[in-house]
Amino acid sequence: MFDGLKDKLDSFRSDVEESAEAAESEADPDGDAAAAAEPSSDDADPEPTADSDGTPSDPDDADSPGRLQRAKAFATGKVVLDEEDLEDPLWNLEMALLESDVEMGVAEAILAEIRSNLVGETKSQMASTGDLVEDALRDALLEVISVGQFDFDERIAQAEKPVTIVFTGVNGVGKTTTIAKLARYLEARGYSAVLANGDTYRAGANEQIREHAEALDTRLIAHEQGGDPAAVVYDGVEYAEANDVDVVLGDTAGRLHTSSDLMAQLEKIDRVVGPDLTLFVDEAVAGQDAVERAQQFDEAAEIDGAVLTKADADSQGGAAISVAYVTGKPVLFLGTGQGYDDLERFDPESLVDDLLGA
Repeated sequence: MFDGLKDKLDSFRSDVEESAEAAESEADPDGDAAAAAEPSSDDADPEPTADSDGTPSDPDDADSPGRLQRAKAFATGKVVLDEEDLEDPLWNLEMALLESDVEMGVAEAILAEIRSNLVGETKSQMASTGDLVEDALRDALLEVISVGQFDFDERIAQAEKPVTIVFTGVNGVGKTTTIAKLARYLEARGYSAVLANGDTYRAGANEQIREHAEALDTRLIAHEQGGDPAAVVYDGVEYAEANDVDVVLGDTAGRLHTSSDLMAQLEKIDRVVGPDLTLFVDEAVAGQDAVERAQQFDEAAEIDGAVLTKADADSQGGAAISVAYVTGKPVLFLGTGQGYDDLERFDPESLVDDLLGA
């Protein structure tokens, strides 16, 4: 999963290591760093020199540690990471992130955090530049991926029952299958669930979700095609209250944020039922499209979190990296296969460890 992004992050680490090694060689090309570090009587108050055009020159560039500073640091067992050391690797990393469908603002936030953590950083000559870079990458990635994160299991455990969860998103992204997977997930944790098919407009929607309900031996509440979606979900809540069912999982018609009629249905469900959580579902492989749709759905009908399907088929990882930062709402689950058990809690720390090969 996300193998392409893993390779690009590893390339950045290698690029910085090469730049740092070159800087170390420049700092002490002849092994005379100790001499450079010990001021003599002649250089206690050095006279400024002039360039060929008469402009005074400074041996230490104001914008970087400078060669003399590098040499002094090297002599004391330290190496300074300069902005120049990171310029090319950071540019390459930015292009790699954008190619991996990471949203531009998210890529810029990652780069800013890395730059802040690494520029001017000193390390002992015995330390690994790769470790230093890995720590900076880990902090930067966690900063953007962890936005809005909350413990889903804890939220369900503490909420008054029944908990009503409504699912939204465009057609064809695996929304109904995700509902079935979450029913199995909840069952494995000791919770009962009822499915409510609020997708009353799509031909065959009742049959599709009924197959899942029968396979899971789970109760389904459904109305005739063309019925009121809010009424279906409401009936699901009524059934749950009457039968001590813990969670109501409500499907809705796949929609675009530009469909005013369908968005009005979501607003009515919110008004009539007052769901505890509204989850946006999209495909991880949709990349930038998934990020844009998550933002648009959140603006049109506020979401509480996201589920990304087909994560096992996504080599880029852009949606998983970007959705939380762009919307301020967390990714909660990843779909990783076709089976009912192929639903994984989204753990930012585990994801970052996996991306960095930790």
